Amino acid sequence: MSQALQRTAAEQALGISLPHRRMEDWRWTDLRARISKPYVPQNVVAAAQDVERLLASSPFARAARARVVFVNGVLDEAHSKLTGLEISKSCAAIAMQDPVLEMNAKLQPQGVTLKFVGQAELLVEMIHISTNANARAMGLHNAIEVAAGASASVIETFLGEGDYVMNAVTQVTLGKGAHLDRLKLQNDAAAATHLSHVIYDLGENARLNDITVTIGAALTRQNGTCTFNGENAEAKISGAYLQRNKQHVDTALVINHAVPHCTSREMFKCVMDDHARGIFQGKVVVAKHAQKTDGKQSSHALLLSENAEFDAKPELEIFADDVVCGHGATAGDLNHDHLFYLTSRGIPEAEAKSLLIAAFVGEAFDLVANDDVRDALVELAEKWVTAK
Repeated sequence: MSQALQRTAAEQALGISLPHRRMEDWRWTDLRARISKPYVPQNVVAAAQDVERLLASSPFARAARARVVFVNGVLDEAHSKLTGLEISKSCAAIAMQDPVLEMNAKLQPQGVTLKFVGQAELLVEMIHISTNANARAMGLHNAIEVAAGASASVIETFLGEGDYVMNAVTQVTLGKGAHLDRLKLQNDAAAATHLSHVIYDLGENARLNDITVTIGAALTRQNGTCTFNGENAEAKISGAYLQRNKQHVDTALVINHAVPHCTSREMFKCVMDDHARGIFQGKVVVAKHAQKTDGKQSSHALLLSENAEFDAKPELEIFADDVVCGHGATAGDLNHDHLFYLTSRGIPEAEAKSLLIAAFVGEAFDLVANDDVRDALVELAEKWVTAK
């Protein structure tokens, strides 16, 4: 039997073989079993009123001073605000082998490269909107380049309606002494599948503050690869899950310390309710000559239901002998002592639980420097808590 006949309907529509549970990195997220529909790549023309309605629903609509808008995987210059941006409609090819990257290439994605050469003056939102249409697959491939000594603040927002597969790749390159504050909000449609891979390349003395907030989609797999290519660089990468019903989210993050004297911090705060399942796979690799590396990772889950689940797989591969590296993971219910303290002072139990949940996940928002953006995230978390 030929390979084409062995493929599922979804694999034939996408033109690739999907990863499955027999692959170690995908044993918790079997895409071959979970993606059952033939999501055929197709261009969908959206009504202007749908685009404007979804754009207005972004929690960062007021804070962003510049906007790059994609609608159903296609750049929409009419709704974008590109004044003050250096932008090109092309991205460098990726040499890495990865199922998400392979699918992205098959989808022939559109994308842009944002280039920053001075100090950050504009908060830029790259917003990706998916409108309600037939089940389909879409790809995006964007790049963010921050030149030596420059700084930038970028938000990537994903919003949508309907049933679709979104496959998004982002390449981030920081030059010598560059600084980037990056926030990603994944709030795709409830029936959607969100797949992504972000690739970070840090030069000497570069500084990265990165946070990913995951709320939407039925199935989410987010990969990250961060490589230190210059000494004395620092990467702080954090994330927050807010998941309920039968949502499934899996993050696989690899930090490559390829040079000495670099610092990495990973912190993920995950809230799971109902039958939701969360996974965090964090791996720190320290090369033999990467002495004086300081790398730490932690993942903490708050399980609000007996049926919720969280799996952590922290890994350290250390080939140097002068390093400070560690990892930790916890999972549990709300602290009942804290809950008793609040209720004993007259706060209703439901409100007390909301306060504790918001405080737990809010720690992941501390990296956000912009007050308006941080407030918008806190409000988003509070709405999620009270929505049930």
